[in-house]
Amino acid sequence: MFGFPLPEKEQNTPDKERAIVVHLYLSQTKDVENLMEFQTLAESAGVEVVATLTTTRSAPHIKYYVGQGKAQEIADAVKDFDATVVLINHQLSPAQTRNLQSLCDCRVVDRTGLILDIFAQRARSHEGKLQVELAQLRHLSTRLVRRLGNQDQQKGGAVGLRGPGETQLETDRRLIKVRIQQLQNRLEKVSKQRDQNRKTRQKADIPTISLVGYTNAGKSTLFNAITDAGVYAADQLFATLDPTLRRIQIQDVGTAILADTVGFIRFLPHDLVSAFKSTLQETTEATLLLHVIDGADDRKNENIDAVNQVLDEIDALEIPTLLVYNKVDRLDGIEPHIEYNDDGKPVAVYLSAQQNQGIDLLFEAMRARLKNELVCERVLLPTTSGQIYTKFYQQQCIKSEHFTEFGDRLVEVEVDKIQWQKWLKQYPELTEFVEFAKWEC
Repeated sequence: MFGFPLPEKEQNTPDKERAIVVHLYLSQTKDVENLMEFQTLAESAGVEVVATLTTTRSAPHIKYYVGQGKAQEIADAVKDFDATVVLINHQLSPAQTRNLQSLCDCRVVDRTGLILDIFAQRARSHEGKLQVELAQLRHLSTRLVRRLGNQDQQKGGAVGLRGPGETQLETDRRLIKVRIQQLQNRLEKVSKQRDQNRKTRQKADIPTISLVGYTNAGKSTLFNAITDAGVYAADQLFATLDPTLRRIQIQDVGTAILADTVGFIRFLPHDLVSAFKSTLQETTEATLLLHVIDGADDRKNENIDAVNQVLDEIDALEIPTLLVYNKVDRLDGIEPHIEYNDDGKPVAVYLSAQQNQGIDLLFEAMRARLKNELVCERVLLPTTSGQIYTKFYQQQCIKSEHFTEFGDRLVEVEVDKIQWQKWLKQYPELTEFVEFAKWEC
């Protein structure tokens, strides 16, 4: 299942692999939540965790990461439990991975490799598969090792071609480099198509609402409750990877686009963030973020910090955000409701997507956050400003109008504040026309 070659004696493994989970505490304060999350990741990958080994060190061991004594203990556990893979809840260097594999005589997969494997299982769309393959190749490119065999050194056999050739390791690196470039070119085409669709929505002033949150917080379930899209949702980490967009209707706002994106996690590998750049672009360009939080999770505050860290990494932390506390049906004494700040603006919604409770409250909060502030202005338009008057007429924002004794048109408009700011930039003389109207009145 994992992307590492199996030793000869393990070629015929059962469908469900047996795994040893290893976690290293690097401080006196033990991060038990991190270990529990990694165990859940292992279960999501479809393996059976037969043993969990932990140790404490002030710094990682340079050869085995966990220390020589603990490494031997892991090797003994592999034999005792007949394990086929060792899962390390840290990011190992290529040398540390090879050393542990040689000592344990089985595959060793670090945290990044495990997450990549889960992503490979979950990807369904063409774009998702390309993104996962790109991240896997970037991870694998630093972990190639020299192979033993007759084809270690490729040599020419014709006149003028004899002599030292390209080693198999160099050939593998070159082929991976070529494949990475091909994947990047394909994803760039997909990204351009997404940008074009996004610009079309922006021209039509269609707001985009993006669901973000920690994995398994219930984003896809909430997406289905809002849109009836039938997106795959399950009680597992990274249940869905492929982004899904649907149109929704919000009162006083009109048509909006709701986007379901990949879930975040602590220490999300940088290769994944880079590979999923085009997917995460839906988040960075969103009008409003719905930060979905598992309200019944004791680690919800830590999960919020982890999500904000990823949002900061992709430059999306400053986008207006509405907190959505999901799964309130599992909490005692908390009913679905909206939480407001001192200015009367909704900042959080408490609901249960699975029980379909509080969805109407979410629509009410989205309406309040997306409904733009209106401005009312009087404008004195001279006879030469027909183009500006046409813009007013097309926007249907004219409340009243009449002509002055000099033939100028005095217009009162009520328009969206953002649209008004756009007109002020497009027509600098509009500021003077507003001042002229004040004199006239």
